[in-house]
Amino acid sequence: MFALIKATSQDVPPGEAVFFRSLFALPVLIVWLILRGDFPQKLKARDPMGHVWRGLMGTFAMASGFFAIGLLPLPEVVAIGYAAPLLVTMLAAMFLGEKIRLVRLSALLLGFFGVMLILSPRLTIMETEVTTRLQTIGAMAALMAALFSALAQVFARKLVATETTGSIVFYFSLMSTFLALLTLPYGWKIPSSEQAFLLVSAGLLGGVGQILLTESYRHAEVAVIAPFEYCSIILALLFGYFVFNEYPTGIMMVGVALIITAGIIIIERERRLGIKRTGKARSTVPNQG
Repeated sequence: MFALIKATSQDVPPGEAVFFRSLFALPVLIVWLILRGDFPQKLKARDPMGHVWRGLMGTFAMASGFFAIGLLPLPEVVAIGYAAPLLVTMLAAMFLGEKIRLVRLSALLLGFFGVMLILSPRLTIMETEVTTRLQTIGAMAALMAALFSALAQVFARKLVATETTGSIVFYFSLMSTFLALLTLPYGWKIPSSEQAFLLVSAGLLGGVGQILLTESYRHAEVAVIAPFEYCSIILALLFGYFVFNEYPTGIMMVGVALIITAGIIIIERERRLGIKRTGKARSTVPNQG
């Protein structure tokens, strides 16, 4: 999906790309909901404002990411996006009252150091051989995309207490389509037939991706699934090299390795804490025999 968006990014504004990505994900999501028996009966919103906040943050994340991908190499944007799970841990502590103990705090510091390594060549207001001002702006946009994505996940965590999974993904796509339309006066262009094909394909793939990720979390623990998401850097490197002629730098790869290590430490720590909590809960259940 990101590769298709990048292929159109020089001519298609980010808001227009968000519109296509969101609109053409809707038919895929609706078919999936119908097959599950969730459409329309399980789409009732018990927390409308929760959906609004989740939709706003998610749309800002998508728009920032699409903007960044037009200015930076694909692997770099994907790598900076790995900051989102780290930010979720930090924001969950701030807004949801979740505790961060020494192991997770150490992992967070390691991960953020990795993020700073990736960003370091771009953090300059002067043009150099390594970076330009536009690439610096792109790096900041990618970091903002990670922050907005983390906020969207925090709001989604609150929503799951009252809302169905189907309603969360459906209303997000609906709202992001509407919000993207608001950017229409700011320079939308009529895409060529090739660009339209790429944009529609990005939307369809985005919808399929949402479904597959949602279904995967129904059948396995987060600790099992989350490491597979880091495979996206391999795909980004391949697309970047073979399609866009982009080469990763050594410092970027070191930063990626640190972020992935930190993410896996946090995931494994949460898994172990979950097992301990389950064991304690079971031990407190009175013997009915």
